[in-house]
Amino acid sequence: MTPSPGTIIVVGSLNLDLSVQTPRLPGPGETVTGNELRFSPGGKSSNQAAAAALLGGSVSLVGAVGDDEFADRVLSSANAFGVDTTQVERIADCATGAALIAVDAEGENNIIIAPGANAQLAATHVDAVPAALWDEASVLTLALEVSPETVLAAARRARAHDVQVVLNPSPLRELEPELLELTDLLVLNEHELAGLIGIDPEAPIAGAHALEALGALGISRCVITLGRAGALVLDATAAASEQVMPIPAYVVDAVDTTGCGDAFTGALAHALAGGATLIEATRLGALVGAFAARGAGAQVSYPTAAALEAFRSETHTARAA
Repeated sequence: MTPSPGTIIVVGSLNLDLSVQTPRLPGPGETVTGNELRFSPGGKSSNQAAAAALLGGSVSLVGAVGDDEFADRVLSSANAFGVDTTQVERIADCATGAALIAVDAEGENNIIIAPGANAQLAATHVDAVPAALWDEASVLTLALEVSPETVLAAARRARAHDVQVVLNPSPLRELEPELLELTDLLVLNEHELAGLIGIDPEAPIAGAHALEALGALGISRCVITLGRAGALVLDATAAASEQVMPIPAYVVDAVDTTGCGDAFTGALAHALAGGATLIEATRLGALVGAFAARGAGAQVSYPTAAALEAFRSETHTARAA
């Protein structure tokens, strides 16, 4: 995949992840023993920015951190990965966002977020982003770890500058009709899809039904991530034979699935900014997500373009979605 000709703007969260691996996740009221506590950069939007930048994308992150040591860590890491953090504001007398993560022996996790400065990122911060940066951009990615007003303000700016809006509605909440109208592409997992359109999250996804239900909400293009089962592309704008397209997963030995969905979304945004079709971009997302699952942590497990090519050249059996 060639480097993106347009900038990817990412508006949203930056966290420091505090994670521990344990043989199994604790039940309610239960204490289990894990291994060494690990500190690593995270936050859904910061993760997506890092994934795109490591692949060679030009990425600008708009967000907020506190005035503490955690801020130094997350900003230093983002810069090292090639993310432009000029538009990240330090908030005085505020803690940087943090995530408390437990990971079991199968790589599954549960996460608690302390939003910190992310909750202070306001629409005014988005309004302050120079118009020149929007003019250079081709894709905006959004998640929901910052305020609804901030997300909506970013989507409005993107539409005004003819920038494609990729929305990852996670953590899921009720979505404003205007935000859905401003969204060009929805990227979500099967549980978020179930919550959005009211289907059984454990039942197989009927692509045609999901496409119709999303269309009623104003969404014509959607990618559903399915973990080990790959992904499903729903595109009402495509030819009839390509409106529901399963994308196979790469089978790997998962170590930690934390941030794999964000790696998928960041890679997809990078591909779209480089002119890829939605199906091509989803295939790249699936590849990057699989690569990320092989390592512990979020951003620290993401590939560079060179590492991804080496991984691609290895023999991996695809699992049909």
